[in-house]
Amino acid sequence: MDEHLTKHEKRLLKHKLKEDLKDKEADGKRSIRKNKLIKKSTIFSAIFIVLFSIIGYSIYSNSKSPGQYDNFAKCLTEKGAVMYGAIGWCKYTKEQAAMFGKSFKYLNYKDYKERSDIRITPTWIVNGEKLERVQSFDRLSSLTGCDYKS
Repeated sequence: MDEHLTKHEKRLLKHKLKEDLKDKEADGKRSIRKNKLIKKSTIFSAIFIVLFSIIGYSIYSNSKSPGQYDNFAKCLTEKGAVMYGAIGWCKYTKEQAAMFGKSFKYLNYKDYKERSDIRITPTWIVNGEKLERVQSFDRLSSLTGCDYKS
């Protein structure tokens, strides 16, 4: 078949074959780059999902574990003790809350603005008595009979 082609046609055919070969090589390289990108994306997504799952589980399990002073805080609430404070800005209220840690959620905590006679935060009302400033667990325990050591 080559015998019937002119030199010009042979050169054109040879050029066309080279171009086709270059196109196939370029397609192959694009395909390899695309496959690498897909692999990297898949690996990144898998790592993200694993990390997100670990963080989510840690937060969930930490929120479900009991606080050290859960029983003490519940007892204070049962005995009618109320803590008034300004958790948003008062460092002393935050300090008192931090003493209870995760158990703070069981206290009967109210914003100081709910009572016009609250001038200092935190203020505890225990058995009708007003206790201003941060209170020790010993003091709260002695006034309520609640045990914080158990």
